[in-house]
Amino acid sequence: MTHPAIREKRSTRDDAILHGRDAARRNAWGEVYSSLTSAEEMAGTEQVTLDPEDLERLSIAAHLTGRDAESGEWLARAHQGFLNRGDTRAAARCASWLSFVSYLKGETAQAGGWLSRARRLLEADENCREYGYLLYADGFRYAREGKGKEALELFEKAAELGRQCGDQDLATMALQGQGRVLIRMGQIPRGVPLLDEAMVAIKAGEVSSMFAGGVYCSVIEACGEILDMRRAKEWTLALERWCATQPDMVPYWGPCLIRRAELLQMHGDWPAALGEAESACEKLSQPTPKPPVGAAFYRKAEVHRLRGEYAEAESAYRQASRWERVPRPGLGMLWLAQGKLQAAQTAAQELLEDVKEPGKRAFVLDAAVEIMLAVKDVEGAEKAAEELSKIAKSLNAPLLHALADRAKGAVLLAQGDARDAAAVLRRGVHGFRELEAPYEEGRCRVLLAQACHELANPEAAELELSAACEIFRKLGAHPDVASVESLLSGKEDAGQGSLTSRELEVLRAIASGMTNRMIAERLHISEKTVARHVSNIFVKLDLPSRAAATAYAYQRGLVQGST
Repeated sequence: MTHPAIREKRSTRDDAILHGRDAARRNAWGEVYSSLTSAEEMAGTEQVTLDPEDLERLSIAAHLTGRDAESGEWLARAHQGFLNRGDTRAAARCASWLSFVSYLKGETAQAGGWLSRARRLLEADENCREYGYLLYADGFRYAREGKGKEALELFEKAAELGRQCGDQDLATMALQGQGRVLIRMGQIPRGVPLLDEAMVAIKAGEVSSMFAGGVYCSVIEACGEILDMRRAKEWTLALERWCATQPDMVPYWGPCLIRRAELLQMHGDWPAALGEAESACEKLSQPTPKPPVGAAFYRKAEVHRLRGEYAEAESAYRQASRWERVPRPGLGMLWLAQGKLQAAQTAAQELLEDVKEPGKRAFVLDAAVEIMLAVKDVEGAEKAAEELSKIAKSLNAPLLHALADRAKGAVLLAQGDARDAAAVLRRGVHGFRELEAPYEEGRCRVLLAQACHELANPEAAELELSAACEIFRKLGAHPDVASVESLLSGKEDAGQGSLTSRELEVLRAIASGMTNRMIAERLHISEKTVARHVSNIFVKLDLPSRAAATAYAYQRGLVQGST
């Protein structure tokens, strides 16, 4: 006869298991984890373990509450439990998922081992949904290795199996896999609708929590890759609402907050953006830091940099670099703002060599144009601006078109072509305004003001500078406010008059007796650009010849050694 105390202990354990199962149906993952781990501990010396289905539930709960290491352990036990029971399909499903998780963690040997086991278990059983999970894991590996065609084929087969077997989790995951691969293959018009279709299934409640969050984050990441900010905003808000219904979850809150911080920053609410970034840093650091925490620190650093809080920005950039394999352009832009031109130039060059994915490279090119112009590398800036324009045409994203217009306008200004620069920059201002991106609009207006100034239209220049200054004040962009206020106050280098800094360099070179070819070699620009600068100088200063320009420079002390 069983002792009453043992019967009571077993009854309590059974209640905990039932409560865990009920909590899983309610998506209360904290309760699932607490109840099922308690049930497991109550087994004591009886050598009794949870059913494999409950171990699988416990693995899901551990994953969704941020206990990734434990999640893998519970799933491995579930796999073994299904094997012991003779349920090879369920065991193979667990093995496929363990392979997927191992690959995400960079444990390629373990990933290969689990995948091999799953394949062996399903050797003669290729028409079941479990085989679809094996195909998905294989497809994910191929996609990570850049084998788009092979990955696409596997994802298509997995999606078809999911539909045939009525497994909406599998069908939806495979659908987003197809969309991601097509986008990376440059087939954006084919890929984006598949991502939207996957999201519709999630919005309809057809996909379990274990997979829905991952698809949400993947689709939002894809929107970031193609700079589709409208879709990113729409799906980020949807993810935020979904996360709010399951507050115990950890993995998806962080990415949701990061993307929200990015959107808030773009739309000009910097205090809220900083708050969301800090929340993401906190959530992704607990209980142990997760790789996306790098993106959270980067977003935090960006807001600090734009507000002129350089020490805080540098600290956050350093934190981000611990987690991100390839750094992003923010640190280079910080060094530029601090006057560390050589460091900024080196950072830009390294990023141009390392970053190849078009969406991310676009931001690198945008920063590179500004840095190269600051170090007088007009030819390099022109090449970067041209590449940015090509990416904009390829991805056809409004934000990219506006960035490309601003970069092209800045280069045209440096080349002395103020008229064409003004036309392009006006288009850029309009594009940023349509996107509700005030900071970027303000920066574009400053360049437009410079073009107006060079076209001898001081009234228009002042209007553009005043508008930019108002934008920067509202945002709290203190370095930009100081810069624009200096321009509005009319502070200029002695003797510069209406000349740009580049034109002043050319004037000094003329006064030293240099030919156009010699000036071009010295300033690393084309002879055609030099000729345009010379023409602008003659018009602005009302001078008839190089001799008159030389006399003008000496009379105003613009040449070293003159009085």
